[in-house]
Amino acid sequence: MADEKTQVRFGILGCAEIARKVCRAINLSPNSILHAISSRSIEKAKQFVVKNSLPESVKVYGSYEEVLDDPFVDAVYVPLPTSLHLKWAVLAAEKKKHVLLEKPTALNVGELDRILDACESNGVQFMDGSMWYHHPRTAKMKEFVSDTKLFGQVKTIHSSSSYFPPQDFFENNIRTKADLDCFGALGDAGWYCIGAILWAMNYKPPTTVTALPAATIHNSNGVIMSTTAALHWEQEGTTATFYCSFLSHETMDVSVLGSKGSFHVEDLIIPYEESSASFSFTSGAAFVDLHIGWNMKEQEVQVQNELPQEALMVKEFSRLVKGIKEFKIRPDKMWGDISRTSQVVLDAVKSSVDSGKMVYI
Repeated sequence: MADEKTQVRFGILGCAEIARKVCRAINLSPNSILHAISSRSIEKAKQFVVKNSLPESVKVYGSYEEVLDDPFVDAVYVPLPTSLHLKWAVLAAEKKKHVLLEKPTALNVGELDRILDACESNGVQFMDGSMWYHHPRTAKMKEFVSDTKLFGQVKTIHSSSSYFPPQDFFENNIRTKADLDCFGALGDAGWYCIGAILWAMNYKPPTTVTALPAATIHNSNGVIMSTTAALHWEQEGTTATFYCSFLSHETMDVSVLGSKGSFHVEDLIIPYEESSASFSFTSGAAFVDLHIGWNMKEQEVQVQNELPQEALMVKEFSRLVKGIKEFKIRPDKMWGDISRTSQVVLDAVKSSVDSGKMVYI
């Protein structure tokens, strides 16, 4: 076990369900440790500690301010409702706490810019909580997509992220409340779709974004429960579509088709297994004579991982924090840039849903 003095000490603002997973990740990562947990009530924070069998050494606070004022906290994980991100992420940065922020990052790109500006001006690291970026499978897929001899140019992309939660979700979850998270399924599931599409395009924003209003379903609060959108890159001639929903069976798919090859992954966001993940690809596929079959089958690539992807995320974040803290290295702006591009596209989709019109970026 690493010396606690060399580990990045995390505080968590809020006891959301996803915080349970990140608590585990912080403890699994070799360069981080959970120092404090907080809620708006001390009772809820204590219940969280008991439910997750956290050690007695973890500080328990009945307000978020107490975590930010704790001099031993190096970084905070913020799983609060999206409407609260601006306030608490900016305050954290001003208190010189590095910020791991749950997605979607903000209610709009203007708010995110204020968060990123606060992080930059205070010299703290920013990263959003999209865990799949940190799985070694993602790097392996990028190798294939970037190989022009095998894959060629990206021509079209399709992604879907959906699930059908129990009825209590629709009545009580923050993702169904307009005042807490106005994006609904678009911000929750759609963020992953947008991120995967942009990843395949090396984070170049599309030229236009068009949602399908007729295919969009809102709840009684006006929050998106399901939608479909199309993205277009004029210069490249590339298109992408995605579907995100709280109203259909579990999907986490991404398919990328190139001029010479294609690949598909079924479990992008959460791999089927913690210790390994796979994707399928073909290159140079063609029909045989008389078109009675194919000249090849999809090949499966299996990638092993030393830690669960959420622990790998925490490990990378903590590595950056330690570099800033001990070696005066500047924060890595790449992660903020990725989040910002995703937020720009997310905003454009929401605008297209609301207006029923194509949006230019």
